[in-house]
Amino acid sequence: MPHLRLAAALCLAPAATFLPAGASARDVALGADLERFAYPAPVHWFAADSQGAHVRMAYLDVPPSAAPNGSTVVLLHGKNFCAATWYDTARRLAAAGYRVIAPDQIGFCKSSKPAGYQYSFHAMAALTRALLQQAGAGRVVLVGHSTGGVLATRFALLYPDRVARLVLVNPLGLNDTLAEGVPYTDLGALRVEEAKTSAATIKAYQLRNYYHGSWRPAYDRWVAMLAGQYAGADGDRVRDAQARLSDMIQTQPVAAELPRLTVPTVLLIGQRDLTAFRAGSAPPEARAAVRTVPQAAEQAVARIPGARLVRLDSLGHAPQVEDPAAFFATLREVIVPSER
Repeated sequence: MPHLRLAAALCLAPAATFLPAGASARDVALGADLERFAYPAPVHWFAADSQGAHVRMAYLDVPPSAAPNGSTVVLLHGKNFCAATWYDTARRLAAAGYRVIAPDQIGFCKSSKPAGYQYSFHAMAALTRALLQQAGAGRVVLVGHSTGGVLATRFALLYPDRVARLVLVNPLGLNDTLAEGVPYTDLGALRVEEAKTSAATIKAYQLRNYYHGSWRPAYDRWVAMLAGQYAGADGDRVRDAQARLSDMIQTQPVAAELPRLTVPTVLLIGQRDLTAFRAGSAPPEARAAVRTVPQAAEQAVARIPGARLVRLDSLGHAPQVEDPAAFFATLREVIVPSER
């Protein structure tokens, strides 16, 4: 677990133009830390020492815009997402009386990407816990999406006293894809793959796996956000971080530890999600054995004590982006018991 040194949080107003809904998915340089991409709410900062490096994590801290209900919801993003992607959900939760915290994890988006960093869900959980301590958050409702679902599960395993309720939204890590036939890909090969990343490849992947072949102009700004990190002169720093993060995801599933969860847990699963992490690298004859997120969730829910599975029949991998209103209505329903 990394040694953490706290520093005062800074609240900064956005300094760049936030790409509007409908902005075309292009390779426009936005900086390796999204310096030229403004988030839709003030950005706060948490600083720490981790693995001998001084790191900063950006986060949104959205206060209740209605009568406060005393609960804090923490939103953890996936690999192809950022804290900003959660904003629609955050503002709806704030209007329902919640305080909402949405961090950019180390290695992602506006947060630090230290050279040679050994990414792990344990390290991320420790940093997130320290961030929440600095922010004065007590027990929280923890919502993790995709890769953020792996992190949320690890956090709940390490710090169950800090979690009132765990909500996993189309999480990875419910199955061990290496055990199911996906070959291990070493860091060098992952870097070669990252060198090919562009707005076009990001959009093509998301169109097939996340949005079941149906694209909306509103999704383009999120593609431009991701591609913009790669497009500048410092893009190699992003490529290296993303390769290391992929190695973390492929080697650190939480499937074997699901029975150890002790916090109330709900799985929110878009049934049209085709995501099966790196299944495309498996031999064609082995791909059918690599379970998609919805397939893995059907078996995982029975292995988590007292867990509940909520199926979102018409939605894919990112229901909070695809249908924000419907997603929020379901999320609100499943987190209400935590207030009692």
